Amino acid sequence: MGNCCSDVGGGMTAIGGTAPSTSTSNQNDAADWYFKSHGIHGIFSQIELSFSATNLRDRDVFSKSDPMVVVYIQERDGAFTEVFRTEVVLNSLNPTWITKYTITYQFEIVQILLFRVFDVDTQFHNVEVKMLKLEEQQSLGEASCALSEIVSKPNRSLTLDLVQREESVPSTHSQHRGKFTVHAEECFSSKTTAEMTLKCLNLESKDLFSKSDPFLVISKVVESGMSIPVCKTEVSKNDLNPTWKPLFLNIQQVGSKDSPLVIECFNFNSNGKHDLIGKVQKSLADLEKLHSGREGENLFLPTPVGHDNQNKALRSKLFVEKYSETVQYTFLDYLAAGFELNFMVAIDFTASNGNPRLPDSLHYIDPSGRLNAYQKAIYEVGEVLQFYDADKRFPAWGFGARPIDGPVSHCFNLNGSSNYCEVEGIRGIMMAYTSALFNVSLAGPTLFGHVINRAAMIASQSLANDAKKYFVLLIITDGVITDLQETKDALVKASDLPLSILIVGVGGADFKEMEILDADKGERLESSTGRVASRDIVQFVPFRDVQNGPSVVQELLAELPSQFLAYMRSREIKPCS
Repeated sequence: MGNCCSDVGGGMTAIGGTAPSTSTSNQNDAADWYFKSHGIHGIFSQIELSFSATNLRDRDVFSKSDPMVVVYIQERDGAFTEVFRTEVVLNSLNPTWITKYTITYQFEIVQILLFRVFDVDTQFHNVEVKMLKLEEQQSLGEASCALSEIVSKPNRSLTLDLVQREESVPSTHSQHRGKFTVHAEECFSSKTTAEMTLKCLNLESKDLFSKSDPFLVISKVVESGMSIPVCKTEVSKNDLNPTWKPLFLNIQQVGSKDSPLVIECFNFNSNGKHDLIGKVQKSLADLEKLHSGREGENLFLPTPVGHDNQNKALRSKLFVEKYSETVQYTFLDYLAAGFELNFMVAIDFTASNGNPRLPDSLHYIDPSGRLNAYQKAIYEVGEVLQFYDADKRFPAWGFGARPIDGPVSHCFNLNGSSNYCEVEGIRGIMMAYTSALFNVSLAGPTLFGHVINRAAMIASQSLANDAKKYFVLLIITDGVITDLQETKDALVKASDLPLSILIVGVGGADFKEMEILDADKGERLESSTGRVASRDIVQFVPFRDVQNGPSVVQELLAELPSQFLAYMRSREIKPCS
C-alpha cells in the first residue's frame, strides 16, 4: 500500500489501484482488507487454541503425572508435522495449560490437528520443552480432530477422548485415559468499523488551465514516525469543494480511536507526481468531534525554514459530513452463535455424460476405486462443509434423467425415495449417486431451474421458521444449460434467501454460460422481468481448470463466507439474535 499514489490507476480509484467498480457497494479497499483478514473472504483468520484435560492417567509412582501437550498438523501427503509444545504442568491429572497455539484458520480446506499428551519425567523438568526428546517421555494418550470441528461448535470448545496408539496395559484399563478439551478464540481486538464521509472547501487550484482534481490519502503514524497509507478516496475531477464517497476504517487497522492519522489532500496528475494541496493530523476521535460540532479543520502545508519545518495554515478546510461506527461480525462469530451451513447436492444425469458402463463416461465407476469427477467434487466439497452441518443429513437430487418407468425428471431424489430427499453423510451421497446410475436412464436436456427452485423452497421454509441455517447447493454438470433465462430468474429470486450455489463444470464442454451466472465481474444477474439480484450467490469453477492447480474445493468455496455475510448484513441479522 506504500506506493498507492504512484500510478495513474491508483490515483484515480481507491487504494491498491483497482479499476472503477460498477458495483453498488461503497466499501473501499481498506475495508476489504479488514474484512478479508478477519474471516469474510477466503477466511484466513488467526485462531488461538488453548488446552485443558481431565482425568489423565497417572504414570508416576510417588506423584501425579507432569503433562505437556504437543500439537501436530497433517500435511498434504498425510504425514503429521509437529508445530507446537505447551509448558509442563507439574503434578496434575486435570491440567489447564497457559501457553496457547496460534493457527491460521482456512475455511476452504480441512485442517487436521493431532494432540499428544506426554508425562515429562522429573529428570527433565529443567530442560526447555522444545529441547525435550519425546521418545524419552511417557505417552498419556492422543486425540485428533479438524480445526473446523472446533470453531463450528457453539462455544468454540471441543472435548475429545484421549486414546493410546500403542497400548501395553491390559484392555480392561483402556477406558481410563481421560478427556482433552480444545478451545478456540479469534485473535483480534476490535470489530468496530468507522464510516466517514469527508469533504473539503476552498481548496487551492494547482492546475494552470482548470481546477484541481483532488483526492485524500489517510495514513496511520507508526512508532518510528513513518506514515503508512491505509486508505484513499477516489479523485474528484475539476472540483475545489469536493465531497468524496464514504470511507470505511477498522479501528484495529489504525491502532485505536486516539491513534494519530495523517489526512493528505493531493491534486491528481497522470504522471504520478501528485501535488500536495494540504494536510491535517487527526485521530478518529478528533474526526468524530469535528462531525458532532459541525466544524471544519484548516489544512496546512509544511514550509521549510532553515533546518526546521513550520506549518503554513491554509484557508482550505476539511469537514466530516458523516461519522458512524458499526460492529462488523465475522463468519466465526456466527458459527459460535449456532449458525449452520447446510449442504445440498444436485447431479447432472444427462446423456451427454456418456454411458456410465464405459470407461470414457464422466459417470464411469472405476473398479479400482479411483474417483470420477462427480465423485471427487462431492467428496472434496462435502468433506469441508460437513463439519458445519449438525445432523449431517444432506438433500441430494439428480436431474436430466428418466427414472424407471417414468418421464424425464429435472429434479428427482437421488436416494430413489418419492417422499424424502435426504441421505446420511457424504458416504450416503456417494452411495445414492452410484445406485442412481443403475436405476435411471440418462436423458436431457440440462435444466437448472428445477433444482435451484427446490433448494430455494427449503431455504425459504427455514427462513420462515427463523432457523439459524444457511444453505449451500452444489450443482455438478457436464453441459451447457438450455434454460439460461429460467435459471437467471430462479437465481434472482433466490438471492433474497439464505442460499449460495456452487457449480462445478466437468468434462470438456463450453461453460461460457456458467460464467454468466457467476457475477464476479460486478454485473448482477437480471431476471426476465427486469429485477436485479440483491447479491451474488453463485460461484462457478470448471473442473479442468483446477486439475493441476489448487484444489477444486478451494476455488469453489473462496466466495462462500463473503456471500454468507452479505446475506446476514443485508438482513441485519446479528450472531446474538
